[in-house]
Amino acid sequence: MQKNKGFTLIELLVVIAIIGILASVVLASLNSARSKGADAAVKSNLANMRAQAEIFYDTGSTYAAVCDNTTMAAAQAAAVSAGGNDGVCTESATGDAWAAWAGLKSDAALAWCVDSTGASKQVDNDPELTAISVCPAL
Repeated sequence: MQKNKGFTLIELLVVIAIIGILASVVLASLNSARSKGADAAVKSNLANMRAQAEIFYDTGSTYAAVCDNTTMAAAQAAAVSAGGNDGVCTESATGDAWAAWAGLKSDAALAWCVDSTGASKQVDNDPELTAISVCPAL
């Protein structure tokens, strides 16, 4: 008497279903990790802008035209690119203050803002930020 060895169709379908469920959980976690990584890149680029602005201030005792500095512009562009949203660097008319922000990837309604007072915080992703030179309260 010969006995067939192997898996039944039901057993194979159950295993494939379990693998599919596990794969979907992993992919959902991966997307979350990607957006968190992009947010970290936004924050890092803006933190580098703050350090660069202080170097700029040390050489001229003013923040006038700090946003036009090529290093600052490159960091701003990198932050905007990482976040996938918009962003702005602005300085006061008197050259005594500046602020920069870029939208966050994880939540399009939020942005990260840094300024000449040392602030580095989350703010609303609001176009009105373009008119100020300090990060507003959330």
